[in-house]
Amino acid sequence: MELTDIAVVAVTAAGVDTARRIVAALPGARLHGLIGRVPDGDMPFADTAAHLRMLFGQGSAIVGVCAAGILIRAVAPLLADKRGEPPLIAVGPDGASVVPLLGGHHGANRLAAAIAAALGGHAAVTTAGDVALGLALDEPPEGWRIADPAATKPVAAALLGGQPVRLEVESGAADWLTAPGLGGDGRLGIRVTDHDVEGDDELIFHPPVLALGVGCERGTDPDELSALVRDSLAGAGLAAASVACVVSLDLKADEPAVQALAAELGVPARFFTAAELEAQAPRLATPSDVVFAETGCHGVAEGAALAAAGTGGRLVVAKSKSARATCAVAAAPRDIAAAAVGRPQGRLAIVGIGPGAATWRTPEASRAIAEAGDLVGYGLYLDLLGEATRGKNRHDGAMGAEEARARQALDLAAEGRSVALVCSGDAGIYALATLVFELMDREDKAAWNRLAIAVVPGISALQAAAARAGAIINHDFCTISLSDLLTPWQAIERRVRAAAEGDFVVAFYNPVSRRRRDQLPAAKDILLAHRPPDTPVVIARNLGRPGETLAVVRLADLDAAAVDMLSIVLVGNSETKAVQRGERLWVYTPRGYAKKWEGQ
Repeated sequence: MELTDIAVVAVTAAGVDTARRIVAALPGARLHGLIGRVPDGDMPFADTAAHLRMLFGQGSAIVGVCAAGILIRAVAPLLADKRGEPPLIAVGPDGASVVPLLGGHHGANRLAAAIAAALGGHAAVTTAGDVALGLALDEPPEGWRIADPAATKPVAAALLGGQPVRLEVESGAADWLTAPGLGGDGRLGIRVTDHDVEGDDELIFHPPVLALGVGCERGTDPDELSALVRDSLAGAGLAAASVACVVSLDLKADEPAVQALAAELGVPARFFTAAELEAQAPRLATPSDVVFAETGCHGVAEGAALAAAGTGGRLVVAKSKSARATCAVAAAPRDIAAAAVGRPQGRLAIVGIGPGAATWRTPEASRAIAEAGDLVGYGLYLDLLGEATRGKNRHDGAMGAEEARARQALDLAAEGRSVALVCSGDAGIYALATLVFELMDREDKAAWNRLAIAVVPGISALQAAAARAGAIINHDFCTISLSDLLTPWQAIERRVRAAAEGDFVVAFYNPVSRRRRDQLPAAKDILLAHRPPDTPVVIARNLGRPGETLAVVRLADLDAAAVDMLSIVLVGNSETKAVQRGERLWVYTPRGYAKKWEGQ
């Protein structure tokens, strides 16, 4: 069982260093830190018990660097079915003790052992099988599946009672199945097989030794491919549970039917180049010149299956066809390490991290960054991620090199990598999302077109500034960039005039630069022709970062000298008000509630 969603939860400053060492040692782990006590966490939280319950409820493995009682009391209301419980582990702040509390045979014991090894501590494993036998039958190695989980209990009980248990290995290798009494001539038995079988008094394991090669026409119905595969496996008597991966030609990396099949079987989808598949041509049962003319290899399904099974693999199901799809199966002599087969579909997440503070980063953004192996972005923005960049390939870019960064992110993802292109604020507001799609539109590269691309929103500078000031954009508003590097000033001027005439609250991005000082005063003059001189203007700088400032001035007093490229300027409409209450000056734009109250 591979754990890829591990929450390392720290609630005190004393446990932060230990928590960070755990995150560094565990692929897929992220630091969840209590706000005010744990700085620079990937996932900040304010309510410890509520956060733990949320993680447990969604099935995340939890490693709490805290007292065991905190974890137990938090998740106690959710305890119901032990088979569905994710790993829950308590680690002392000094790292000396690692205690798996729940989910011992769902990854907790193995995870505890890995943590203890990384910290030089002790894993306090208490489950009987692990302690007495050194074996957990209900937690087989990665990729192995159990035909009937209920059958593990009587077999484990027999071994613990000193009774002999038969062992039959029909497929693959079962080196991990070693325990006193195992391999004898007992009434109960363990069978390891890649066939779909039923056995009385047997615990049946299906090892990950089958590579499922598939091919299909573009737009094939996923149900057609699924039915073909199920029929082909059933016809050969093979168990779908022994399929280690779904494999195909790289041209099919974005084919929905192929990805849906992999998801249905619960295995990775992996892909090969035409040259890699053509290297399998001498081993094919049904080579095709027609397929070679179309794809550059003599067989997609058979070639991919054989390439994934390796040199010792053999074709056990030759190519079978439906109207629009093909499939073939190869068997390997040992477990297939799916992560080392071919390459996955490349993934590109265009991530908005907000103004920079971890508390303003969305959970989706944190997850996208955690799942990426490569981070591409302006160096300052990557620095703002803090610990979240640990163990990842950083590709720092310079200010102004936006196209180079977008192109680099696309190219890295096209190599089969998982890439996060990092932007401040929101990725789709004056940021790099549009540049990515513009490049794809303009160049139409096949390798880019096959990527899985997601745009992950973030808190924009506009939202952050408005929230700090009060509620200035609570009515109709617009955003305008005053930079004329990409847009002619005449077009910008026309938009400012339209916003002024429409009485919109206006957010000015890129208000000034070292060489560009005239646009903001010109925009100010246009607005002054349509709204009062005492209209409130919010100037926000470095929001969510050290050196944050927020100023409120009259529109008539707006001075470009008080603004720089790290600032955003929000100009109220004719109704916007600045009101002093207590020690705070708040800015808000009415929506008409006063008139509604008057009519009541």
